[in-house]
Order: sequence, then C-alpha cells, then structure tokens
Amino acid sequence: MNDIYFWVIFNAFVLLLLGLDLFVFHRKEHEVKIKEALLTSLFWIVLALCFNVGIYFWKGQEPALEFLTAYLIEKSLSVDNLFVFILIFNFFKVPTKYQHNLLFWGVIGALVLRAIFILVGVALIAKFHFIIYILGAFLVYTGIKMAFTSNEDIDPDNNPLVNWVSKHLPMTKTAVGGKFFVKQNGKWLATPLFLVLIMIESTDVVFAADSIPAILAISKDPFIVYTSNVFALLGLRALYFALAGIMQLFHYLHYGLSLILVFIGAKLLLSDIYHLDMRVALLVVGGILAGSVILSLLFPKSEDELPKPPVSE
Repeated sequence: MNDIYFWVIFNAFVLLLLGLDLFVFHRKEHEVKIKEALLTSLFWIVLALCFNVGIYFWKGQEPALEFLTAYLIEKSLSVDNLFVFILIFNFFKVPTKYQHNLLFWGVIGALVLRAIFILVGVALIAKFHFIIYILGAFLVYTGIKMAFTSNEDIDPDNNPLVNWVSKHLPMTKTAVGGKFFVKQNGKWLATPLFLVLIMIESTDVVFAADSIPAILAISKDPFIVYTSNVFALLGLRALYFALAGIMQLFHYLHYGLSLILVFIGAKLLLSDIYHLDMRVALLVVGGILAGSVILSLLFPKSEDELPKPPVSE
C-alpha cells in the first residue's frame, strides 16, 4: 500500500475521534471533572501506545523507538505549555466550562500549523543538510534560554496579534455563552472568547518553534514526526484538566525540559560524527523527566510561590 493511503486513513481517523469528542461526548458545555479528565487522558495515552505497536510491526524497531521518543518529548513539552494555558485562562477570567471548547479549537489550529511546519522542515532538511546544524544550535540556545526564563514572563496583554484584533474587530464587552461570534442588531460581533482563542493559537506558534525542531532531531520520517505530534496534542486537553490543579507542583520540570532540548540539540550537532542509539536517547529523555518530577516532589515550593489554579466560574 502506498504511504499516501496511511496519511489519508490516519487523518480520517483523527477527524472521526475529534468529531466524537466535540459532538457526542462534549455536546453540552460543562466543567470537566478530574475523574473524566484522567480517564480521557488514559484513553489517549493507550491509543498512542497501541499506534506505537502498529509502527513496530509496520516499519520496524527503530521507527517505533523514534515514535515513542518523539511522543514522550512532545508530551513533556506540552505539559510545560499547560502552565501558559493557566495564565491565559486566569488573565481573561475564562470559566472552566468554556475551557474545553477553547482547547478543542486551539488543538485543531495547532494540528494544521504543525503539519505545515513538519512538511516544510523535512523538505528543507532533505534538500539542505546543513540545516540540521542550525536546528541543533537553535535547540541548545532555546534550552539554555528556557532554563533562565519562566512562563510568568508571558503577558497576554502585550500580545500584538491580540491587541490588533481587539482594536480592529467589532466585539462584545462580555462573553456570550461559549460562542466565538454572535449576531446582535443585524451585525456579527466577536466575543472575548475569540480573543482567548487567538492568544492560544499565537502562543502555539512559539511552542512549535521549540517542539518541531526537537522532534525532527529524533526522526526525519514525516509520518513519524507528524503522528507523534498529533497524539501528543490530542491528549493535551484531557491532560490539562487532569493536571490543572497539581501541575504547578512540578516546578523542576521546566529545567528538565530545558536540559532535554540541549541534549537533543547536541545530538543533532554531533550526528555526522557520532550516531547515538535511539534506545539510549529514549533512556536519557525518560531519565531526565523522571528526575525532574522526583526532585519537584522532594523539594516542593512554598504555597506563596505556587501559581493560582485555573478559574472555575
């Protein structure tokens, strides 16, 4: 079977799952509880692991290890990004019952952006080999910079795209249910929730600038890179609601992720000199993540240092 069929089948399957999620399981807006979020998150993780087994039997051990490593890195970076979602939702005072819908459409936009970035990135690397050195240096720089910055530095009020939209697009003063647009007095108006969606989509561009080069350092197979990204993003919403109340406890994860980016960047820079076994790379990534979580639990922050939980109503 030609690879194009796998792309079509995979994307059709993803659209089917997203359709079931939006129009069946979350047809009515409601606050997602911890139990529901944990079960949904477990479903996406198990589904990704089952797909990983399929990759093993279809493409072999090395591609399967590449998928698992890429998925683990993308999933970990997504957890760090959840802190930003908390800041955005708190800043705009978005009630919890509307957050799932926002994250759903945010993920849809992210999937489109990631697909474009991945296809362009793979094509460029295939044609210009020296780009791997640029990506490697970029990842090392990003990892070092991440270690000395925090998500608290992100100010939604200073996002140029959000500011432009709020000035040039007719908008209601308050939210209208969970809608992004409403018709009032014969005119279509945007709601504040549309601004939040713009903020989420624009920050994902920044997230992709970190994650896509990191995944391209693991695999040059566009199908592996794309599917690992998709599975990590599909479980992002459930993971947000499952960890929203406790993920601020993992304060050392930020430093673990910065170390992973430096490690992956160094792997790229040295790729023509030394080939690192994918099993070793997977163990290093997993070890750094586990170590950062353990350190966070052993040396917790004081209550005054912890960020506020997301808005409930």
